[in-house]
Amino acid sequence: MLTDPIADMLTRMRNALMIKSEKVDIPASRMKLEIAKILKEEGFIRAYKILKDKKQGILRITLKYSPDEEALISGLKRISKPGRRVYVNADLVPTVMGGVGISILTTSKGILTGKVCRRDKVGGEVLCHIW
Repeated sequence: MLTDPIADMLTRMRNALMIKSEKVDIPASRMKLEIAKILKEEGFIRAYKILKDKKQGILRITLKYSPDEEALISGLKRISKPGRRVYVNADLVPTVMGGVGISILTTSKGILTGKVCRRDKVGGEVLCHIW
């Protein structure tokens, strides 16, 4: 059992980006699926899908690269960790790299980007930053 499945997801994506892999497989969960959905909507990944297996399923993420083989994701950082949770109010939701990146938060309204949290005036736990 993993202590921090979100950090594991980000690490698997980071490792796949370093070797310029087209796809990365991650053990599926509802939270990871919501994060993948946000990454797809924001244009950081090409696609995602759930593959059935005998356990919890596998989340397959298809990574996105520019025409000159550069990854569109240049950084992933886990903010709130199991040993140190980071919560913010609606007016303190962080911007990432001056608005180039996104912050992903888990809120009472679900998993949202920092931009949506600021618009809807809702705070929560900062999961990660992606730029």
